[in-house]
Amino acid sequence: MSPTPPARRLRLGLPKRVFSQVLLMQVAIAAGVAVLATGLFLAPLSDQLDNEAMHRALAIAQTTAEQPQIAEDIQNTAPTVDGPVQTEAERIRKATNAEYIVVLDWRWVRWSHTDTKQIGRTVSTDPSQALAGQQVMEIDSGTLGRSARGKVPLRDADGRIIGAVSVGIAYDSVRARLLSAIPGLLAYAGGALAVGALAAWLVSRRVQRQTRDLAFSDISGLLAEREAMLHGIREGVVALDRTGRIRLLNDEAHRLLGIDAQAVGRPPDEALGSGRTADILAGRVTGTDLLTVRGQRVLVANRMPTDDGGAVATLRDRTELEQLGRELDSTLGLIDALRAQDHEHANRMHTLLGLLELEMFDDAVEFVGEVVGDHRTTAEQVTEKIQDPLLAALLVGKATVAAERGVALWVSDRTRLPDRLVDPRGLVTIVGNLVDNALDAVAGTPHARVEVELRAEGRTAVLRVRDTGPGIPTENHELIFTDGWSTKEPPAHRRRGIGLSMVRRLAERQGGSATVGAADGGGAEFTVVLPEALAEPEPALTATADTSAEEESR
Repeated sequence: MSPTPPARRLRLGLPKRVFSQVLLMQVAIAAGVAVLATGLFLAPLSDQLDNEAMHRALAIAQTTAEQPQIAEDIQNTAPTVDGPVQTEAERIRKATNAEYIVVLDWRWVRWSHTDTKQIGRTVSTDPSQALAGQQVMEIDSGTLGRSARGKVPLRDADGRIIGAVSVGIAYDSVRARLLSAIPGLLAYAGGALAVGALAAWLVSRRVQRQTRDLAFSDISGLLAEREAMLHGIREGVVALDRTGRIRLLNDEAHRLLGIDAQAVGRPPDEALGSGRTADILAGRVTGTDLLTVRGQRVLVANRMPTDDGGAVATLRDRTELEQLGRELDSTLGLIDALRAQDHEHANRMHTLLGLLELEMFDDAVEFVGEVVGDHRTTAEQVTEKIQDPLLAALLVGKATVAAERGVALWVSDRTRLPDRLVDPRGLVTIVGNLVDNALDAVAGTPHARVEVELRAEGRTAVLRVRDTGPGIPTENHELIFTDGWSTKEPPAHRRRGIGLSMVRRLAERQGGSATVGAADGGGAEFTVVLPEALAEPEPALTATADTSAEEESR
Protein backbone atom coordinates (compact mmCIF):
# COMPACT_ATOMS: atom_id res chain seq x y z
CA MET A 1 0.00 0.00 0.00
CA SER A 2 1.55 3.25 -1.14
CA PRO A 3 1.84 6.19 1.29
CA THR A 4 -0.56 9.10 1.03
CA PRO A 5 0.75 11.87 -1.22
CA PRO A 6 1.84 14.98 0.75
CA ALA A 7 -0.69 17.18 -1.04
CA ARG A 8 -3.57 15.04 0.21
CA ARG A 9 -2.47 14.65 3.85
CA LEU A 10 -4.84 15.99 6.53
CA ARG A 11 -3.68 19.26 8.05
CA LEU A 12 -4.28 19.80 11.72
CA GLY A 13 -4.98 23.18 13.32
CA LEU A 14 -6.82 26.21 11.94
CA PRO A 15 -7.39 26.47 8.20
CA LYS A 16 -5.26 28.95 6.32
CA ARG A 17 -8.06 30.74 4.48
CA VAL A 18 -9.42 33.86 6.15
CA PHE A 19 -12.98 32.84 5.21
CA SER A 20 -12.69 29.54 7.10
CA GLN A 21 -10.96 31.06 10.10
CA VAL A 22 -13.56 33.81 10.47
CA LEU A 23 -16.37 31.27 10.11
CA LEU A 24 -14.95 29.05 12.84
CA MET A 25 -14.33 31.99 15.13
CA GLN A 26 -17.81 33.40 14.58
CA VAL A 27 -19.41 30.03 15.32
CA ALA A 28 -17.34 29.77 18.49
CA ILE A 29 -18.35 33.29 19.44
CA ALA A 30 -22.01 32.54 18.76
CA ALA A 31 -21.81 29.43 20.94
CA GLY A 32 -20.09 31.39 23.69
CA VAL A 33 -22.64 34.18 23.49
CA ALA A 34 -25.48 31.65 23.66
CA VAL A 35 -23.98 30.04 26.75
CA LEU A 36 -23.24 33.43 28.28
CA ALA A 37 -26.73 34.72 27.52
CA THR A 38 -28.22 31.61 29.11
CA GLY A 39 -26.12 32.15 32.18
CA LEU A 40 -26.91 35.85 32.31
CA PHE A 41 -30.61 35.01 32.06
CA LEU A 42 -30.46 32.34 34.73
CA ALA A 43 -28.59 34.52 37.20
CA PRO A 44 -31.15 37.37 37.34
CA LEU A 45 -33.98 34.81 37.19
CA SER A 46 -32.59 33.14 40.29
CA ASP A 47 -32.20 36.51 41.97
CA GLN A 48 -35.70 37.50 40.91
CA LEU A 49 -37.24 34.31 42.32
CA ASP A 50 -35.27 34.66 45.55
CA ASN A 51 -36.25 38.32 45.80
CA GLU A 52 -39.89 37.43 45.21
CA ALA A 53 -39.75 34.82 47.96
CA MET A 54 -38.05 37.23 50.36
CA HIS A 55 -40.66 39.96 49.68
CA ARG A 56 -43.42 37.45 50.22
CA ALA A 57 -41.86 36.36 53.52
CA LEU A 58 -41.50 40.01 54.53
CA ALA A 59 -45.12 40.75 53.69
CA ILE A 60 -46.33 37.81 55.82
CA ALA A 61 -44.09 38.96 58.67
CA GLN A 62 -45.48 42.51 58.42
CA THR A 63 -49.05 41.22 58.45
CA THR A 64 -48.36 39.05 61.48
CA ALA A 65 -46.61 41.86 63.36
CA GLU A 66 -49.58 44.17 62.78
CA GLN A 67 -51.83 41.86 64.79
CA PRO A 68 -52.30 43.79 68.07
CA GLN A 69 -53.37 40.67 69.92
CA ILE A 70 -49.98 39.03 69.39
CA ALA A 71 -48.12 41.94 71.00
CA GLU A 72 -50.58 41.95 73.89
CA ASP A 73 -50.27 38.18 74.40
CA ILE A 74 -46.45 38.39 74.50
CA GLN A 75 -46.72 40.92 77.31
CA ASN A 76 -49.37 39.06 79.30
CA THR A 77 -48.79 35.32 78.68
CA ALA A 78 -45.97 32.79 78.73
CA PRO A 79 -44.38 31.04 75.72
CA THR A 80 -46.19 27.69 75.66
CA VAL A 81 -47.04 25.10 73.04
CA ASP A 82 -50.79 25.76 73.28
CA GLY A 83 -50.49 29.49 73.98
CA PRO A 84 -52.38 32.14 71.98
CA VAL A 85 -49.23 33.35 70.20
CA GLN A 86 -48.43 29.84 68.89
CA THR A 87 -52.05 29.29 67.89
CA GLU A 88 -52.32 32.54 65.93
CA ALA A 89 -48.91 32.07 64.28
CA GLU A 90 -49.80 28.57 63.10
CA ARG A 91 -53.10 29.82 61.72
CA ILE A 92 -51.36 32.47 59.64
CA ARG A 93 -48.65 30.01 58.54
CA LYS A 94 -51.18 27.50 57.22
CA ALA A 95 -53.21 30.23 55.53
CA THR A 96 -50.15 31.68 53.74
CA ASN A 97 -48.39 28.32 53.10
CA ALA A 98 -45.22 29.62 54.77
CA GLU A 99 -42.58 27.22 56.02
CA TYR A 100 -42.53 28.75 59.50
CA ILE A 101 -43.56 31.82 61.48
CA VAL A 102 -41.45 32.51 64.55
CA VAL A 103 -42.52 35.18 67.05
CA LEU A 104 -39.83 36.10 69.58
CA ASP A 105 -39.48 38.61 72.39
CA TRP A 106 -36.65 41.06 73.05
CA ARG A 107 -34.74 38.30 74.87
CA TRP A 108 -34.57 36.24 71.63
CA VAL A 109 -36.97 33.63 73.14
CA ARG A 110 -39.32 31.89 70.69
CA TRP A 111 -43.08 32.11 71.34
CA SER A 112 -44.06 30.19 68.21
CA HIS A 113 -42.45 27.60 65.95
CA THR A 114 -43.46 24.72 63.71
CA ASP A 115 -41.33 22.48 65.93
CA THR A 116 -43.04 22.89 69.31
CA LYS A 117 -39.86 21.74 71.09
CA GLN A 118 -38.24 25.03 70.07
CA ILE A 119 -40.83 27.16 71.88
CA GLY A 120 -39.28 28.80 74.92
CA ARG A 121 -35.74 28.49 73.52
CA THR A 122 -33.61 31.24 72.01
CA VAL A 123 -33.39 31.59 68.23
CA SER A 124 -30.42 30.20 66.27
CA THR A 125 -29.87 33.30 64.11
CA ASP A 126 -29.14 36.85 65.24
CA PRO A 127 -32.33 39.00 65.30
CA SER A 128 -30.53 42.19 66.37
CA GLN A 129 -31.43 44.13 63.23
CA ALA A 130 -35.16 43.43 63.59
CA LEU A 131 -35.04 44.22 67.32
CA ALA A 132 -33.32 47.49 66.39
CA GLY A 133 -36.31 48.47 64.25
CA GLN A 134 -35.06 47.36 60.83
CA GLN A 135 -36.77 45.15 58.29
CA VAL A 136 -34.59 42.28 57.06
CA MET A 137 -34.80 40.14 53.91
CA GLU A 138 -32.29 37.32 53.40
CA ILE A 139 -31.61 33.77 52.29
CA ASP A 140 -30.23 31.90 55.27
CA SER A 141 -30.08 28.57 57.13
CA GLY A 142 -31.74 27.80 60.41
CA THR A 143 -33.11 24.86 62.37
CA LEU A 144 -35.52 24.15 59.48
CA GLY A 145 -32.93 24.35 56.69
CA ARG A 146 -32.41 27.00 54.00
CA SER A 147 -35.24 29.43 53.47
CA ALA A 148 -36.12 32.88 52.18
CA ARG A 149 -36.64 34.99 55.29
CA GLY A 150 -38.33 38.19 56.27
CA LYS A 151 -37.91 39.75 59.70
CA VAL A 152 -39.74 42.77 61.12
CA PRO A 153 -39.91 44.34 64.59
CA LEU A 154 -42.94 43.64 66.79
CA ARG A 155 -44.27 46.75 68.52
CA ASP A 156 -46.80 47.19 71.31
CA ALA A 157 -49.70 49.66 71.31
CA ASP A 158 -47.33 52.50 72.25
CA GLY A 159 -44.96 51.77 69.36
CA ARG A 160 -42.19 50.28 71.50
CA ILE A 161 -40.29 47.30 70.15
CA ILE A 162 -41.02 44.25 72.32
CA GLY A 163 -39.89 41.53 69.94
CA ALA A 164 -39.71 40.46 66.32
CA VAL A 165 -41.49 38.28 63.77
CA SER A 166 -39.46 36.01 61.45
CA VAL A 167 -41.14 34.29 58.49
CA GLY A 168 -39.49 31.73 56.22
CA ILE A 169 -40.43 30.30 52.84
CA ALA A 170 -38.74 27.08 51.76
CA TYR A 171 -35.72 27.82 49.60
CA ASP A 172 -35.99 24.46 47.82
CA SER A 173 -39.29 25.53 46.26
CA VAL A 174 -37.58 28.58 44.75
CA ARG A 175 -34.78 26.40 43.38
CA ALA A 176 -37.30 23.95 41.92
CA ARG A 177 -38.97 26.77 39.99
CA LEU A 178 -35.59 27.76 38.60
CA LEU A 179 -34.67 24.23 37.55
CA SER A 180 -38.00 23.75 35.82
CA ALA A 181 -37.25 26.76 33.59
CA ILE A 182 -33.85 25.44 32.41
CA PRO A 183 -35.09 23.12 29.57
CA GLY A 184 -36.98 25.94 27.93
CA LEU A 185 -33.97 28.22 28.25
CA LEU A 186 -31.70 25.62 26.64
CA ALA A 187 -34.11 25.31 23.73
CA TYR A 188 -33.95 29.04 23.14
CA ALA A 189 -30.17 28.94 23.46
CA GLY A 190 -29.98 26.21 20.81
CA GLY A 191 -32.09 28.27 18.42
CA ALA A 192 -29.89 31.30 19.07
CA LEU A 193 -26.81 29.21 18.31
CA ALA A 194 -28.25 28.09 14.97
CA VAL A 195 -29.08 31.67 14.01
CA GLY A 196 -25.60 32.74 15.12
CA ALA A 197 -23.95 30.09 12.93
CA LEU A 198 -25.89 31.30 9.88
CA ALA A 199 -24.97 34.90 10.65
CA ALA A 200 -21.33 33.85 11.06
CA TRP A 201 -21.31 32.31 7.59
CA LEU A 202 -22.72 35.51 6.07
CA VAL A 203 -20.24 37.68 7.93
CA SER A 204 -17.34 35.49 6.89
CA ARG A 205 -18.27 35.83 3.21
CA ARG A 206 -18.46 39.59 3.59
CA VAL A 207 -15.09 39.76 5.40
CA GLN A 208 -13.53 37.66 2.64
CA ARG A 209 -14.65 40.11 -0.01
CA GLN A 210 -13.71 43.28 1.90
CA THR A 211 -10.29 42.16 3.18
CA ARG A 212 -9.27 40.59 -0.15
CA ASP A 213 -7.98 37.57 1.75
CA LEU A 214 -5.55 39.69 3.78
CA ALA A 215 -3.71 37.49 6.26
CA PHE A 216 -4.52 37.87 9.93
CA SER A 217 -0.83 38.43 10.69
CA ASP A 218 -0.94 41.56 8.53
CA ILE A 219 -4.09 42.81 10.27
CA SER A 220 -2.53 42.09 13.67
CA GLY A 221 0.60 44.01 12.71
CA LEU A 222 -1.43 47.03 11.67
CA LEU A 223 -3.46 47.00 14.87
CA ALA A 224 -0.37 46.58 17.07
CA GLU A 225 1.00 49.85 15.72
CA ARG A 226 -2.14 51.71 16.71
CA GLU A 227 -1.60 52.15 20.42
CA ALA A 228 -2.97 55.64 20.74
CA MET A 229 -5.56 54.44 23.25
CA LEU A 230 -2.87 54.27 25.91
CA HIS A 231 -2.42 58.02 25.80
CA GLY A 232 -5.93 58.59 27.10
CA ILE A 233 -5.38 56.60 30.30
CA ARG A 234 -5.05 58.75 33.42
CA GLU A 235 -2.37 56.41 34.78
CA GLY A 236 1.23 56.31 33.72
CA VAL A 237 2.18 53.25 31.65
CA VAL A 238 5.79 52.25 30.96
CA ALA A 239 6.49 49.16 28.82
CA LEU A 240 9.95 47.56 28.77
CA ASP A 241 11.26 44.93 26.37
CA ARG A 242 13.15 41.78 27.26
CA THR A 243 16.47 43.65 27.32
CA GLY A 244 15.17 46.07 29.95
CA ARG A 245 14.89 49.05 27.61
CA ILE A 246 11.87 51.37 27.61
CA ARG A 247 9.60 50.44 24.71
CA LEU A 248 6.56 52.62 25.35
CA LEU A 249 5.63 55.68 27.41
CA ASN A 250 2.15 57.16 27.41
CA ASP A 251 1.43 60.85 27.98
CA GLU A 252 0.75 60.44 31.71
CA ALA A 253 4.06 58.62 32.22
CA HIS A 254 5.87 61.48 30.45
CA ARG A 255 4.23 63.94 32.86
CA LEU A 256 4.76 61.97 36.07
CA LEU A 257 8.39 61.02 35.35
CA GLY A 258 9.33 64.36 33.81
CA ILE A 259 11.01 62.83 30.76
CA ASP A 260 10.46 63.24 27.02
CA ALA A 261 10.08 60.84 24.09
CA GLN A 262 13.85 60.47 23.80
CA ALA A 263 13.72 58.07 26.75
CA VAL A 264 12.21 55.37 24.52
CA GLY A 265 14.86 52.79 23.63
CA ARG A 266 17.01 53.57 26.66
CA PRO A 267 17.36 51.69 29.98
CA PRO A 268 15.58 53.25 33.01
CA ASP A 269 18.92 54.08 34.68
CA GLU A 270 19.96 56.08 31.63
CA ALA A 271 16.61 57.77 31.08
CA LEU A 272 15.77 58.55 34.72
CA GLY A 273 19.12 58.50 36.46
CA SER A 274 20.01 56.20 39.33
CA GLY A 275 17.47 56.02 42.12
CA ARG A 276 14.51 54.13 43.48
CA THR A 277 12.22 54.92 40.54
CA ALA A 278 14.68 53.39 38.07
CA ASP A 279 15.19 50.38 40.36
CA ILE A 280 11.44 49.71 40.44
CA LEU A 281 11.05 49.98 36.66
CA ALA A 282 14.07 47.74 36.11
CA GLY A 283 12.68 45.11 38.51
CA ARG A 284 15.48 45.37 41.08
CA VAL A 285 12.89 46.32 43.72
CA THR A 286 9.88 44.01 43.82
CA GLY A 287 6.49 44.22 45.49
CA THR A 288 3.08 45.78 45.02
CA ASP A 289 2.11 49.42 45.46
CA LEU A 290 5.72 50.52 45.83
CA LEU A 291 6.13 54.14 46.89
CA THR A 292 8.71 56.27 45.14
CA VAL A 293 9.44 59.98 44.95
CA ARG A 294 10.08 61.59 41.59
CA GLY A 295 10.74 65.30 41.84
CA GLN A 296 7.89 66.78 43.89
CA ARG A 297 5.55 63.88 43.20
CA VAL A 298 4.87 60.79 45.30
CA LEU A 299 4.16 57.89 42.94
CA VAL A 300 2.75 54.41 43.55
CA ALA A 301 4.28 51.91 41.12
CA ASN A 302 3.40 48.33 40.17
CA ARG A 303 5.38 46.15 37.76
CA MET A 304 4.03 43.10 35.92
CA PRO A 305 6.19 40.81 33.74
CA THR A 306 4.93 39.94 30.24
CA ASP A 307 5.11 36.68 28.30
CA ASP A 308 7.80 37.97 25.93
CA GLY A 309 10.25 38.57 28.78
CA GLY A 310 9.53 42.28 29.13
CA ALA A 311 7.40 44.09 31.70
CA VAL A 312 4.71 46.74 32.03
CA ALA A 313 4.82 49.21 34.92
CA THR A 314 1.95 51.45 35.99
CA LEU A 315 2.36 54.70 37.90
CA ARG A 316 -0.25 56.54 39.96
CA ASP A 317 0.09 60.05 41.33
CA ARG A 318 -0.49 59.97 45.09
CA THR A 319 1.03 63.31 45.98
CA GLU A 320 -2.09 65.06 47.20
CA LEU A 321 -3.28 62.05 49.22
CA GLU A 322 0.10 61.64 50.90
CA GLN A 323 0.24 65.36 51.71
CA LEU A 324 -3.21 65.28 53.27
CA GLY A 325 -2.29 62.26 55.37
CA ARG A 326 0.94 63.86 56.60
CA GLU A 327 -0.83 67.14 57.38
CA LEU A 328 -3.46 65.27 59.37
CA ASP A 329 -0.81 63.40 61.36
CA SER A 330 1.09 66.58 62.14
CA THR A 331 -2.12 68.42 63.05
CA LEU A 332 -3.10 65.71 65.53
CA GLY A 333 0.34 65.94 67.11
CA LEU A 334 0.11 69.72 67.42
CA ILE A 335 -3.36 69.42 68.94
CA ASP A 336 -1.98 67.13 71.65
CA ALA A 337 0.86 69.55 72.26
CA LEU A 338 -1.51 72.52 72.51
CA ARG A 339 -3.73 70.60 74.92
CA ALA A 340 -0.75 69.81 77.13
CA GLN A 341 0.51 73.39 76.97
CA ASP A 342 -2.94 74.69 77.88
CA HIS A 343 -3.06 72.42 80.94
CA GLU A 344 0.47 73.39 81.95
CA HIS A 345 -0.25 77.09 81.37
CA ALA A 346 -3.34 76.91 83.60
CA ASN A 347 -1.31 75.35 86.43
CA ARG A 348 1.35 78.04 86.17
CA MET A 349 -1.24 80.80 86.08
CA HIS A 350 -2.75 79.42 89.28
CA THR A 351 0.71 79.38 90.87
CA LEU A 352 1.40 82.93 89.73
CA LEU A 353 -1.99 84.09 91.02
CA GLY A 354 -1.27 82.53 94.41
CA LEU A 355 2.10 84.29 94.64
CA LEU A 356 0.51 87.64 93.78
CA GLU A 357 -2.31 87.18 96.30
CA LEU A 358 0.30 86.39 98.98
CA GLU A 359 2.12 89.58 97.89
CA MET A 360 5.26 87.54 97.12
CA PHE A 361 6.08 89.77 94.16
CA ASP A 362 9.77 88.93 93.91
CA ASP A 363 9.01 85.22 93.88
CA ALA A 364 6.37 85.81 91.20
CA VAL A 365 8.89 87.64 88.97
CA GLU A 366 11.44 84.87 89.46
CA PHE A 367 8.83 82.19 88.68
CA VAL A 368 7.81 83.89 85.41
CA GLY A 369 11.46 84.20 84.39
CA GLU A 370 12.11 80.52 85.01
CA VAL A 371 9.06 79.46 82.98
CA VAL A 372 9.95 81.66 80.02
CA GLY A 373 13.57 80.58 80.17
CA ASP A 374 12.70 76.86 80.20
CA HIS A 375 10.52 77.17 77.12
CA ARG A 376 13.08 79.26 75.27
CA THR A 377 15.90 76.87 76.16
CA THR A 378 13.94 73.81 75.00
CA ALA A 379 12.96 75.41 71.70
CA GLU A 380 16.48 76.69 71.01
CA GLN A 381 18.04 73.29 71.75
CA VAL A 382 15.70 71.55 69.32
CA THR A 383 15.90 74.08 66.47
CA GLU A 384 19.69 74.23 66.76
CA LYS A 385 19.95 70.49 66.07
CA ILE A 386 16.96 70.03 63.72
CA GLN A 387 16.65 72.69 61.04
CA ASP A 388 13.43 71.43 59.46
CA PRO A 389 10.72 73.65 61.03
CA LEU A 390 7.89 71.08 60.90
CA LEU A 391 9.93 68.37 62.61
CA ALA A 392 11.34 70.80 65.17
CA ALA A 393 7.83 72.02 66.03
CA LEU A 394 6.69 68.43 66.48
CA LEU A 395 9.49 67.61 68.97
CA VAL A 396 8.93 70.83 70.93
CA GLY A 397 5.27 69.94 71.24
CA LYS A 398 6.05 66.33 72.18
CA ALA A 399 8.43 67.60 74.89
CA THR A 400 5.53 69.49 76.45
CA VAL A 401 3.27 66.43 76.28
CA ALA A 402 6.04 64.28 77.80
CA ALA A 403 6.58 66.73 80.65
CA GLU A 404 2.89 66.63 81.48
CA ARG A 405 3.05 62.82 81.66
CA GLY A 406 6.14 62.89 83.88
CA VAL A 407 8.55 61.77 81.14
CA ALA A 408 11.82 63.44 80.17
CA LEU A 409 12.04 63.81 76.37
CA TRP A 410 15.65 64.40 75.31
CA VAL A 411 17.08 65.20 71.88
CA SER A 412 20.46 63.47 71.59
CA ASP A 413 23.61 65.55 71.29
CA ARG A 414 24.44 63.53 68.13
CA THR A 415 21.33 64.88 66.42
CA ARG A 416 22.09 66.94 63.31
CA LEU A 417 19.47 67.19 60.55
CA PRO A 418 19.66 69.88 57.84
CA ASP A 419 16.64 71.48 56.20
CA ARG A 420 16.84 69.36 53.02
CA LEU A 421 14.19 66.70 53.66
CA VAL A 422 12.48 65.38 50.53
CA ASP A 423 9.35 64.37 52.45
CA PRO A 424 9.30 66.14 55.83
CA ARG A 425 5.70 65.24 56.52
CA GLY A 426 6.49 61.55 56.10
CA LEU A 427 9.30 61.80 58.65
CA VAL A 428 6.96 63.72 60.98
CA THR A 429 4.55 60.77 60.85
CA ILE A 430 7.33 58.28 61.64
CA VAL A 431 8.84 60.34 64.47
CA GLY A 432 5.42 61.13 65.96
CA ASN A 433 4.36 57.47 66.03
CA LEU A 434 7.63 56.26 67.57
CA VAL A 435 7.70 59.01 70.22
CA ASP A 436 4.05 58.37 71.14
CA ASN A 437 4.77 54.65 71.41
CA ALA A 438 7.80 55.33 73.62
CA LEU A 439 5.81 57.69 75.87
CA ASP A 440 3.16 55.01 76.34
CA ALA A 441 5.86 52.46 77.20
CA VAL A 442 7.60 54.54 79.92
CA ALA A 443 4.57 56.35 81.37
CA GLY A 444 4.25 55.58 85.08
CA THR A 445 7.74 54.07 85.40
CA PRO A 446 10.43 55.57 87.66
CA HIS A 447 12.98 57.86 85.99
CA ALA A 448 11.02 57.71 82.72
CA ARG A 449 13.08 58.98 79.78
CA VAL A 450 12.78 59.00 75.99
CA GLU A 451 15.71 59.95 73.76
CA VAL A 452 15.43 60.94 70.09
CA GLU A 453 18.40 60.87 67.75
CA LEU A 454 18.16 62.16 64.17
CA ARG A 455 21.17 62.50 61.93
CA ALA A 456 22.01 62.72 58.26
CA GLU A 457 24.49 60.38 56.60
CA GLY A 458 24.85 61.78 53.11
CA ARG A 459 21.34 61.63 51.64
CA THR A 460 20.24 59.01 54.19
CA ALA A 461 18.33 59.95 57.34
CA VAL A 462 18.80 57.72 60.41
CA LEU A 463 16.32 57.93 63.28
CA ARG A 464 16.69 56.26 66.68
CA VAL A 465 14.16 56.47 69.51
CA ARG A 466 15.21 54.94 72.84
CA ASP A 467 13.17 54.58 76.02
CA THR A 468 13.68 53.32 79.55
CA GLY A 469 10.53 51.17 79.53
CA PRO A 470 10.25 47.43 80.09
CA GLY A 471 11.57 46.66 76.60
CA ILE A 472 10.26 44.20 74.03
CA PRO A 473 10.90 40.45 74.13
CA THR A 474 13.09 39.15 71.32
CA GLU A 475 10.36 36.86 69.98
CA ASN A 476 8.10 39.91 69.45
CA HIS A 477 10.60 42.08 67.55
CA GLU A 478 8.90 41.35 64.23
CA LEU A 479 5.41 40.75 65.57
CA ILE A 480 5.02 44.30 66.89
CA PHE A 481 5.15 45.65 63.32
CA THR A 482 2.11 43.56 62.37
CA ASP A 483 -1.04 45.55 61.72
CA GLY A 484 -3.44 45.24 64.66
CA TRP A 485 -0.94 43.74 67.16
CA SER A 486 -0.62 45.56 70.48
CA THR A 487 0.12 44.82 74.11
CA LYS A 488 -2.28 47.54 75.31
CA GLU A 489 -6.04 47.50 75.61
CA PRO A 490 -7.64 49.45 72.75
CA PRO A 491 -9.51 52.62 73.76
CA ALA A 492 -13.14 53.02 72.82
CA HIS A 493 -12.58 55.72 70.20
CA ARG A 494 -9.89 54.14 67.99
CA ARG A 495 -7.88 51.04 67.12
CA ARG A 496 -4.50 50.15 68.51
CA GLY A 497 -1.66 48.33 66.83
CA ILE A 498 -1.44 50.41 63.65
CA GLY A 499 1.26 52.99 64.55
CA LEU A 500 4.31 50.72 64.28
CA SER A 501 2.85 48.97 61.24
CA MET A 502 2.49 52.37 59.58
CA VAL A 503 6.09 53.27 60.48
CA ARG A 504 7.46 50.14 58.79
CA ARG A 505 5.25 50.60 55.71
CA LEU A 506 6.35 54.22 55.27
CA ALA A 507 9.99 53.25 55.69
CA GLU A 508 9.86 50.32 53.27
CA ARG A 509 7.96 52.27 50.64
CA GLN A 510 10.80 54.79 50.68
CA GLY A 511 13.33 52.00 50.29
CA GLY A 512 14.32 51.98 53.94
CA SER A 513 13.80 49.79 57.00
CA ALA A 514 12.37 49.89 60.52
CA THR A 515 13.75 47.59 63.25
CA VAL A 516 13.68 47.30 67.03
CA GLY A 517 16.23 46.07 69.53
CA ALA A 518 17.26 46.46 73.15
CA ALA A 519 18.56 49.83 74.34
CA ASP A 520 21.65 50.20 76.52
CA GLY A 521 20.58 50.04 80.13
CA GLY A 522 17.21 48.46 79.35
CA GLY A 523 14.19 49.53 77.35
CA ALA A 524 13.64 49.47 73.62
CA GLU A 525 15.46 51.17 70.75
CA PHE A 526 13.70 51.70 67.42
CA THR A 527 15.86 52.39 64.36
CA VAL A 528 14.51 53.73 61.06
CA VAL A 529 16.78 54.17 58.02
CA LEU A 530 15.45 56.22 55.09
CA PRO A 531 17.68 56.24 51.99
CA GLU A 532 17.44 59.31 49.77
CA ALA A 533 15.44 61.13 52.43
CA LEU A 534 17.48 64.30 51.92
CA ALA A 535 17.85 66.28 48.72
CA GLU A 536 21.22 67.09 47.25
CA PRO A 537 22.58 70.42 48.62
CA GLU A 538 22.32 73.32 46.21
CA PRO A 539 25.57 74.08 44.33
CA ALA A 540 25.74 77.59 45.74
CA LEU A 541 25.49 76.31 49.30
CA THR A 542 28.12 73.65 48.61
CA ALA A 543 30.54 76.19 47.17
CA THR A 544 30.00 78.51 50.16
CA ALA A 545 30.63 75.64 52.56
CA ASP A 546 33.86 74.69 50.72
CA THR A 547 35.04 78.31 50.79
CA SER A 548 34.34 78.58 54.49
CA ALA A 549 36.24 75.35 55.12
CA GLU A 550 39.25 76.65 53.19
CA GLU A 551 39.24 79.92 55.13
CA GLU A 552 39.07 78.06 58.44
CA SER A 553 41.99 75.85 57.42
CA ARG A 554 44.04 78.96 56.62
